[in-house]
Amino acid sequence: MKIAVVGAGYVGLANAVMLARRHHVVVLDTDARKVEALRAGLSPIVDAELQAQLAGGGLDLSATLDRNLAYDGAELVIVATPTDYDPVANHFDTRSVDAVTADALAWAPQALVVIRSTVPVGHTRALRARLGHEAIVFAPEFLREGRALHDSLHPSRIVVGDTGPRGQRVAGLLREGALAAEVPLLLTGSTEAEAIKLFANTCLAMRVAFFNELDTYALSHGLDPRQIITGVGLDPRIGLHYNNPSFGYGGYCLPKDTQQLLANYADVPQNLIRAIVTANTTRKDFLARDILARMNGATRTVGIYRLTMKAGSDNFRTSSVQGIMKRIKAKGVPVIVYEPTLADDQFFGSPVVRDLAQFKREAALIVANRSTPELQDVQDRVYTRDLFGGD
Repeated sequence: MKIAVVGAGYVGLANAVMLARRHHVVVLDTDARKVEALRAGLSPIVDAELQAQLAGGGLDLSATLDRNLAYDGAELVIVATPTDYDPVANHFDTRSVDAVTADALAWAPQALVVIRSTVPVGHTRALRARLGHEAIVFAPEFLREGRALHDSLHPSRIVVGDTGPRGQRVAGLLREGALAAEVPLLLTGSTEAEAIKLFANTCLAMRVAFFNELDTYALSHGLDPRQIITGVGLDPRIGLHYNNPSFGYGGYCLPKDTQQLLANYADVPQNLIRAIVTANTTRKDFLARDILARMNGATRTVGIYRLTMKAGSDNFRTSSVQGIMKRIKAKGVPVIVYEPTLADDQFFGSPVVRDLAQFKREAALIVANRSTPELQDVQDRVYTRDLFGGD
């Protein structure tokens, strides 16, 4: 089967590589650098397993900028383009998803279109009606940045927003691509599948926010947050997973998905969803004040060690440390940034230092979302809320 995958981000690439083990897959993107990288057997994003698969060969995979080459003869089109949250419209920006879906159906009218981008609740049903086409299926992805291919090959579950033959076809394709022997499968309505995605990410954000607020309480009262978190997590209903404090939930998915879910609650009573969204702002405000207090009023340079949210990823879109950085800069504190993946010499007006030794010399205090052996020799100057050494 020929499959076109539109969008060479971590979702699109993970799907493309997984499916190219058994099918002919063409990746379509507007970024020439990504297309060239894929043609050279290189991953345009940081993901160790993606890179290993691309370099190892054995995949029936190609990449193109040409819509005709991508769509011609395609039986299935996977849409994996960005849906950033628009704070002015109070809504996901779904223009790329809508345009690609319409484009795909125009070029390949017999193809089944599978949307894997995250969309608002009710969007797929509305899009089917607007385009007058039923062969549009929403199938949410549950992939971690930096582990996207692993999570595609070993999915926690497969959810497809169609209970009929089309949904069964998509589910069978995703299950076929998985290496895991047993994968929970759920076929639902399209709107229910959209809600599953947003509620799942909001629940994760709620857990992050809870342990962050626990940490805030402990810091405010001179308590040991490790002891409290461990004691709480020993309850098997809570568990000792996903409990490491941070500067706030960030990355590409959680901030925008929680905001979109809140927007979907416009006519529904709620308190918790709004609290999850606002908790992130409260956490950043508190930690910025704590950092400034440790500077004792001095205007010494603060170093931001890495903008990325987690190890093994090069993505720092809406990373929480940026919120900390902006708050301390607003108080007149000079800031430098150590981020090797940045090509520019400045980031939001702050110098980018690529030499780690120089960065350590110039920074009086180093702010790091996650601990690392690289900072072991300057540990007395590192400010982090990483208590357990993990994401």
